[in-house]
Amino acid sequence: MISTFAHAANITVVGLFPGKALIVVNNAAPRTLSVGQSSPEGVKLIATDSKSATLEFEGKKQVLEIGEHFATTAPGSVPVTILSADSRGHFVATGSINGGAMRFLVDTGATLVAIPARDAVRLGLDYKKGLPGSVQTAAGPAPAWRVSFDAVRIGDVTINQVDGVVLESGLDIALLGMSFLNRTEMKREGQIMTLTKRF
Repeated sequence: MISTFAHAANITVVGLFPGKALIVVNNAAPRTLSVGQSSPEGVKLIATDSKSATLEFEGKKQVLEIGEHFATTAPGSVPVTILSADSRGHFVATGSINGGAMRFLVDTGATLVAIPARDAVRLGLDYKKGLPGSVQTAAGPAPAWRVSFDAVRIGDVTINQVDGVVLESGLDIALLGMSFLNRTEMKREGQIMTLTKRF
């Protein structure tokens, strides 16, 4: 679905209950929405489960866990995504690779965007056509293939032709490495990280 935003919204999920979610929109007071209900800003709660809430804003759906933050941008402005740290201080983001859903751990120590082979298969990537090699993981050396992703998206920030690597072992979650982050202006203030698209 293609949509353009008439205005911007900053949305954070701060609580989850059966059939309800507690959300903060544009830093206002927390508001409880029931499934099917919309906030005055037009944020609609589509579904909830024990871990996440599915929200819709102007035709665009987003799945957020407690503490996760989602920001939309007004038309003509530079794309920005705002992330909130989890309880361990990690920044985990929901996004996509080549249009397929993906969860990322922001990792400034990773040179490239790295994904497990099982996710590459799920996305239909023929990664073994990439450049074979080996990378060092916490569990030791692992076979890896250098690839290029057509598009990597986090929130409203989409970067095209991103260098990446597919690992056959030693990786539990996709890593959002510097091949993506270097093409954004990255600011961290406490528990909040802001990614602004540069080019």
